[in-house]
Amino acid sequence: MGGWIGGQADYVMVPYADFKPVEISRQGAGDGQDPGSDLPVRYSPTGFHGAVTAKVGVGSTVYVAGAGPVGLAAAASARILGAAAVLIGDMNKERLAHAKSVGFEPVDLTRHDRLGELVADVLGTPEVDCAIDCVGFEAKAPGTDGKVVDAPAVVLNSLMEITRAAGAIGIPGLYVTDDPGAKEQAAKHGNLSLRLGLGWAKSHSLHTGQTPVLKYNRQLMQAILWDRLPIAKSSMSR
Repeated sequence: MGGWIGGQADYVMVPYADFKPVEISRQGAGDGQDPGSDLPVRYSPTGFHGAVTAKVGVGSTVYVAGAGPVGLAAAASARILGAAAVLIGDMNKERLAHAKSVGFEPVDLTRHDRLGELVADVLGTPEVDCAIDCVGFEAKAPGTDGKVVDAPAVVLNSLMEITRAAGAIGIPGLYVTDDPGAKEQAAKHGNLSLRLGLGWAKSHSLHTGQTPVLKYNRQLMQAILWDRLPIAKSSMSR
């Protein structure tokens, strides 16, 4: 943002290049993942920020919405922060299969729309300690005719339903001030049909906004070099 687009592209022009980039050195590192593997390098700070702001800690149960690159990074971040169980939900079966292959609990959202029941199938209870929205305003949901439709508020509303009282929700997923292509009139102006009363009643903490990437870069690069974020071990559908 701020006029500099393409920050997660293969090649970028870097403003203030003497300050922002992190030098990659494998000296002293273990047999970790090749730092050239783009998935964790690009998305780790965003996913990690989501896990931190969701207040993931030792023994936490965590639900991650979205099994794309950011969702996988958030799930891996939750694990290194000490989470006991990390669930990751999506409607893409290939992504879910990859999430399972790297040790997360997949939640197939095409089964039905009662997320609490899907969570209970894994944890034995329909709630989690922490939740992370890695989808944002482009969220989809099954429509009444079985077709997938735009549902920009569905993720946040579902996360408030399954997050325990006084729990936290990290929101690295992107929300915009305007979305001219939205199907809903309200969504065209960045307005969501949000159940804020539910979040208020449950004393939830919601944290949004851009990721402070520089805050996490050095630590996450070390985690990647020492193979603590092995989320790109096999191919996945992006």
